[in-house]
Amino acid sequence: MNAVFDKPSWWQRLKPWFSGFDVPLLLAIAWMMGLGLICMYSAGYDHGTRFVDHSRNMLISVALIFFVAQIPPQRIMQLAIPLYTVGVLLLIATALFGITKKGATRWLNIGITQIQPSEILKIATPLMLAWWFQKREGLLRLPDFIAAFLLLAVPVLLVAKQPDLGTSILVFSAGFFVIFFAGLSWRLIIPAFVIGAVAITALVMSEEKICQPEVEWPVLREYQKNRVCTLLDPNKDPLGKGFHIIQGEIAIGSGGIQGKGFMKGTQTHLEFIPERTTDFIFAAFGEEFGLIGALALLAGFTALILRGLMIASEAPTLFSRLMAGAVTLSFFVYVFVNMGMVSGILPVVGVPLPFISYGGTAMVTLGLGLGLLMSIAKTRRPRY
Repeated sequence: MNAVFDKPSWWQRLKPWFSGFDVPLLLAIAWMMGLGLICMYSAGYDHGTRFVDHSRNMLISVALIFFVAQIPPQRIMQLAIPLYTVGVLLLIATALFGITKKGATRWLNIGITQIQPSEILKIATPLMLAWWFQKREGLLRLPDFIAAFLLLAVPVLLVAKQPDLGTSILVFSAGFFVIFFAGLSWRLIIPAFVIGAVAITALVMSEEKICQPEVEWPVLREYQKNRVCTLLDPNKDPLGKGFHIIQGEIAIGSGGIQGKGFMKGTQTHLEFIPERTTDFIFAAFGEEFGLIGALALLAGFTALILRGLMIASEAPTLFSRLMAGAVTLSFFVYVFVNMGMVSGILPVVGVPLPFISYGGTAMVTLGLGLGLLMSIAKTRRPRY
């Protein structure tokens, strides 16, 4: 008789799967997903099945967060070498046998579907670097950092060659944050920032000369040169190359303080905003919800990033700290680059806004990253 009453209920059997989840992080994720669904319903209600697909992608992302959170960081670390190796090999296969669309070779046909291998490296690269520094903990010397930069350079250069500048920036930033948190000296970082600042200043001051059609830029392709030159002066070609930036600025500015209201954005629904459900969705959001809505969006991202950094600071191992820090600051790069290019302070590079922009692959990558962060949160050091 007692055996019947002692039998655990269905909730008691499932409870261990839900225990240890970081509530503040879950609340930040839920807030951002809610805003994403509201924005996508308005921006994409007359754009096919975007809202339904976006909702499905979010459910897949939530499932990934839940699943990956169950895997201890030590087990995840064991996937570093195989995942990085497979990712790099797929990038090489893409360069040799990939599918070219709109001048870019970014997709690979694997029989049942087409994949974009560069998305794998957004997770695999910081994972590999965190594994490397964990193995070298206590023995780090300059050659170890050189080896780390070489591990980072391989996927970044392969992705940039496709060409896919936006994804290469995201892969580089995720890997660089791992190297930075591992103890990269400021004596190496500050000179790089100074050189970059000098180069940008020289670029702005000599814009009239170097943006002439006959002038070729080393390394960068012609369309990448045009994006930089358009950023410096979008009004030179307002109906062509500068159209995206100009319309994004008009939409955000027309939203004012309170916005035009849900589903009442004229720039959005009269098709003046290009890519209004993907890269430029922040312009649609700013038009309909104004400064107040933009601040609510930024508050959600800020809460997520701050909570991620707190989780990183409390992680029990070097690998966990590096991964948590890299994943968290990758979100900052996503947000800064997307909002910057829509607002006209950065070139247009095709970086989505997390949770808000439409895109299944990007949502899966976000789910994996947040799942890793949640897994690390469940194993953080106890407080005394």
